[in-house]
Amino acid sequence: MGWPDDRLPAGSATSSSASASNASVDESGSTSPGGLKKVITGPLLFAFIVGDTLGAGIYTLVGTMATDVGGVIWLPLLIALVVALLTAGTYAELITKYPHAGGAARYAERAFGKPYVAFLVGFLMLSSGITTAAALANAFSGDYFTALVDVNPQLVAIVFIVILTAVNLRGVRESLTANLVASVIEVSGLVIVITVASIFFFGGGGDAGRLTQFAEGVPPVQGAFAASVVAFFSFLGFEAAANMAEEVRRPAKVYPRALFGALITAAVVYLGIAVAAAIVLPPEELASSSGPLLDVVNATGVGVPPWLFSMIALVAIANGALLFMVMASRVGFGLAEAGLLPRAFGRVLPNRRTPWVSILVVAGATIALSFVGDISTLAETTVLLLLLVFISANVSVLVLKKDEVDHDHFTIPRVVPVLAIITSIVLLFQQSGAVWLGALGYVVVGSLLFLAARIARNREQRSATADSSTGPREDV
Repeated sequence: MGWPDDRLPAGSATSSSASASNASVDESGSTSPGGLKKVITGPLLFAFIVGDTLGAGIYTLVGTMATDVGGVIWLPLLIALVVALLTAGTYAELITKYPHAGGAARYAERAFGKPYVAFLVGFLMLSSGITTAAALANAFSGDYFTALVDVNPQLVAIVFIVILTAVNLRGVRESLTANLVASVIEVSGLVIVITVASIFFFGGGGDAGRLTQFAEGVPPVQGAFAASVVAFFSFLGFEAAANMAEEVRRPAKVYPRALFGALITAAVVYLGIAVAAAIVLPPEELASSSGPLLDVVNATGVGVPPWLFSMIALVAIANGALLFMVMASRVGFGLAEAGLLPRAFGRVLPNRRTPWVSILVVAGATIALSFVGDISTLAETTVLLLLLVFISANVSVLVLKKDEVDHDHFTIPRVVPVLAIITSIVLLFQQSGAVWLGALGYVVVGSLLFLAARIARNREQRSATADSSTGPREDV
């Protein structure tokens, strides 16, 4: 069973015509019947990726990286950036060639023609979005929030997710407008960290020598690659954006610019934060905190009120969580359009054009998962799930090189996805057995859901066939 506009084999003449037809609709900026509203412009998409990237991990996971590499936090960030840029090139080609909701799951379906493969890839994407949102909900209710008020963390996480769900239901424009405001706030928080660290350092404080000191007892190469798994969590904004393609105006031009511009912007800020954190605080102090950047700001003694920086960090974390929930709900919508999830997931609000059933299911699953696992484990699980998705996408782009479409799109050399596959496999081997076990659990659950959905669809088809066969006989 293929995607709605890809019912014929990829590469056939009629399929190419259908792709061109859909591309013209995508480029027009209008809303196709039953589809999502095209309201995302270049600046909004850029802000979406930057906001998702900067808010997803850097405020919470600096300490986790310090555990593996000591003060050399900048190294795993560079490794993660290279891996991200390689796979981002693959997404730039695929998303501009096939600009529709569904992301890697749609590409797997077109490349391999296997409903189960497409569903499993989509389910892993959906699961990664939910896992990330749950991790960030826990981060939101941690040290940054308790610096403001002492409230039950689980209650805070639940209320947090409910509020984000309301914004998501309101509409993608509202979600991304909120993202634009939040992105400015979270970037200002990171600028504060870099600024106060600079003042502290040039005033005679800190220790720049930590920037080349690895963690004691951990082999440098092993520590760098282990930390790069966590660092990669901070570069996952481009995957979320890939699933917004159906709502992007002129994706062939807008998406590559927004994607690479956002990744480079995030990398520059990340390296500044890595240097600042390592200079101001010893690695062991960073490793013991769930709000490491707040500790960095406090340690400088520059005079930034802790409550102010905590509020900025909370906005950043909330922004990342919102964007991953938006992504996950759009994956559910794309799978429903493909017939790989129940039709209910494809239902949209009449006026808002938001996939409300998918949004509510994502919210419920996020609340449930927020009670399981710590921030670091959930982040590593997200990375493993998405590395599997990225391998699928990179294989898909190689298979689909022969598929021609009748509109311009971004193109990468074959060596790029090949290198992306190799680097992704290297990172996969850094994962612990517990994280692999969790991923296996996702695969099992996804497989069972696929079988259940397929049985339901077969029953519907048999019922429809029976009705059509009895109808004429009753008329005779």
